[in-house]
Amino acid sequence: MAAYLQWRRFAFFDCDVLTEPDGKPVLLPPGITVCDSGRGSLVFGDMEGQIWFLLRNLELSSFQAYKLRVTHLYQLKQHSILASVGEDEEGINPLVKVWNLEKRDGGNPLCTRIFPAIPGNKPTVVSCLTVHENLNFMAIGFTDGSVVLTKGDITRDRHSKSQILHEGSYPVTGLAFRQSGKTTHLFVATTENIQCYTLSVKDYPKLELDTRGCGLRCSTLSDPSQDLQFIVAGDDCVYLYQPDERGPCFAFEGQKLIAHWYRGYLVIVSKERKPSPKSEFAGSDPQNSDKQILNIYDLGNKFIAYSSVFDDVVDVLAEWGCLYVLTRDGKLHALQEKDTQTKLEMLFRKNLFEMAIHLARSHHLDSDGLSEIFRQYGDHLYNKGNHDGAIQQYIRTIGKLEPSYVIRKFLDAQRIHNLTAYLQTLHLQSLANADHTTLLLNCYTKLKDISKLEEFIKTSESEVHFDVETAIKVLRQAGCYSHAVYLAEKHAHHEWYLKIQLEDIKNYQEALRYIGKLPFEQAESNMKRYGKILMHHVPNETTELLKVLCTNYQPVGDREGPGALEGRKANPDEFIPIFANNSRELKAFLEHMSEVQPDSPQGVYDTLLELRLQNWAHEQDPQVKERLHNEAISLLKSGKFRSVFDKALVLCQMHNFKDGVLYLYEQGKLFQQIMHYHMQNEQYKKVVEVCELYGDQEACLWEQALGYFAHKEEDCKEYITAVLKHIETKNLMPPLLVVQTLAHNSTATLSVIKDYLVSKLQKQSRQIEQDEQRIQKYREETKRIRKEIEELKSSPKIFQKTKCSICTSALELPSVHFLCGHSFHQHCFESYSESGSECPTCLPENRKVMDMIRAQEQKRDLHDQFQHQMKCSNDSFSVVADYFGRGVFNKLTLITDLPPSKSAAVLDAGLQRELLIHTKRST
Repeated sequence: MAAYLQWRRFAFFDCDVLTEPDGKPVLLPPGITVCDSGRGSLVFGDMEGQIWFLLRNLELSSFQAYKLRVTHLYQLKQHSILASVGEDEEGINPLVKVWNLEKRDGGNPLCTRIFPAIPGNKPTVVSCLTVHENLNFMAIGFTDGSVVLTKGDITRDRHSKSQILHEGSYPVTGLAFRQSGKTTHLFVATTENIQCYTLSVKDYPKLELDTRGCGLRCSTLSDPSQDLQFIVAGDDCVYLYQPDERGPCFAFEGQKLIAHWYRGYLVIVSKERKPSPKSEFAGSDPQNSDKQILNIYDLGNKFIAYSSVFDDVVDVLAEWGCLYVLTRDGKLHALQEKDTQTKLEMLFRKNLFEMAIHLARSHHLDSDGLSEIFRQYGDHLYNKGNHDGAIQQYIRTIGKLEPSYVIRKFLDAQRIHNLTAYLQTLHLQSLANADHTTLLLNCYTKLKDISKLEEFIKTSESEVHFDVETAIKVLRQAGCYSHAVYLAEKHAHHEWYLKIQLEDIKNYQEALRYIGKLPFEQAESNMKRYGKILMHHVPNETTELLKVLCTNYQPVGDREGPGALEGRKANPDEFIPIFANNSRELKAFLEHMSEVQPDSPQGVYDTLLELRLQNWAHEQDPQVKERLHNEAISLLKSGKFRSVFDKALVLCQMHNFKDGVLYLYEQGKLFQQIMHYHMQNEQYKKVVEVCELYGDQEACLWEQALGYFAHKEEDCKEYITAVLKHIETKNLMPPLLVVQTLAHNSTATLSVIKDYLVSKLQKQSRQIEQDEQRIQKYREETKRIRKEIEELKSSPKIFQKTKCSICTSALELPSVHFLCGHSFHQHCFESYSESGSECPTCLPENRKVMDMIRAQEQKRDLHDQFQHQMKCSNDSFSVVADYFGRGVFNKLTLITDLPPSKSAAVLDAGLQRELLIHTKRST
């Protein structure tokens, strides 16, 4: 039970007498007995049987509803239907009339139904009336304790029927319908009890809720904000009822005269003295002029929103957003509720912040408005020194109030626990930034609250409300390495985990193990970043991880089992700098890569070669040096340096690796470099061997060897003789050039080249004899041909062939004869000849000659080719002679005029054709 004496009183309503535009108060006609409101008007009934309507523009109208008096009115809120009870004749004979206010009958509202309001045949007085908003139920209460329920369309007689729902010994003082979903209840209040009927169930079961009753007009139904509870105002308490039980009660003292519900408020009109409801059941005596108190209660927030004294209140009405109090003198007092902000400001002035919060929530104030109340409440508590209470209010502003406003107030070391509570809540609501996380963690460390710190950082993945990276930084700076490492590992901040392990904790084995569990990309990038540190402290383990990373990497845990996927490979070239000071591990890594992965990048083999050459160059033990020599040569012969020949050559030269240099020269066909290498080392025998090995591929080696030995002042007769012998055999140099070359050697005497010169002169003599014989032969042949030509020009040609040159059969006419001496049957000639003017037998040979002539004609202007052959040939004279023979240097003369002699021209034409066709026809 809530004692209202503890409730504060406020003036949340402004009270004014309703006045006309000219300032005069609105006066209602005397004799008003009943009132109601709805559908935009106030409705009154008087003792003369008239029903009055007061519109919002204060226009007053009426019509005669009954002949004697109006005793009850009920205006529906959702329909323009008015139900009334009154009397048309003397005696106890009340009539119920239902009016349709939207339809007119002679200027008055249309009366759609009239029926007597009596329970059975017993005349009794109507005490209360209520109508369901769906127009399907009407309940009438009587002073004899009866309740008549009309079911069906209440506006028509034909579609409704009435029955006595309730009978009792005590007058009925209040009725109310309650609709919840499809369930309809009817509350019945008498002077001695409260009952509830369920109308949506057959036979209308009833439930007695209480054995206490109330006076007339002292019951009402709340709105959904109070769950549609039936409110009964007794003289000692106000009770609230659900359909199945009694709810809370409030101890409001005073004799209750009127109970009314308005916008979440309970309006009670009472007076101090408390007569018994049995002796004065009507609740108020119209002739009593005692002062009456009107209280407006906020049951949810537990305060009195308004309280005032009125003279003889007739009824309380609600319409047009106001509450109206009708007094016996005919005046209407309008109670206008103040706006929410004004009410809040009134509470603020009295520092009633808790009440302001409840009020704001009941008025559905938005979150911004509530936040401002919390802030003011927090400021109030802070100024009073109640920091614990203040921080609780500030916590309720999170999300609306800038956190820095609160944080600045609690930076004092003595209030650090309050600041910690605020920052914790800020993080729980995921509204903290990196600075807030830093500040909270610093608070934990200063308070040395390790349990709270662990609770904060060890939340589950779905509950993380802070910036993890910031938390790691702060914990690291504070020296909480274990917590920082925990966060980094849990939230996959790999770089921070490794940085703390390597730089702060110095746990290199753990860092290496962690890298082995990472996905390929992270493992690769972190090995590039921290590989040198790990190689310095744990070289063997680091090398093993790099071997796996560059061949077939899979994170630890994914490598075992039949479902393991094929791993990925990193580029070993990128990890070579990690081994800067670890040549032994580098060699092991590179040899592993070359064996397991033969297609490793070129940098692997380049580095491995350099490493082997370095080891070979610095090794003192002959046996080990020999082994390293063989390894280096084996690597060079693996064929991995074809694309980087120059680089391998430079490496071998830098380390003076002679066999490697010579091998690379040989592979690169740098024969002159091989010979120059031996020349520099004055290895005469090797020089000659090089010429013998590669002289066929590069003939100039012999010339260079001869020049080399010619410039040596030492006795090199043996080597000069060997070189001259090969030059003579291959005819590589003219004798004069050989003599000029050897003239530079002071030790080379004539005896050295005596045999060479004699042999050379003998060969030339034999060649001269052969050339002279050939010349003589050509001269004789030319003379013979000229003679034949002359004979053809001057003498007739006699054809004496008797056989065909093709089929060898005896010639028969017609036949074909050629000046070359061949004869053919005409049909044989036509069958085998490719041209009608050339001898088929001589054609192949003649064609070869003509092709040679044409080739010589085409090659006359090939200057570049001539120069190239001159440079490359061992015998330049023969090249020049060849081009002379082709006629390259001949002057070409074009003959465009015919010869002066006609007979000679005819004969020349015959010679040019070289064909004579003789056809004999039989006579």
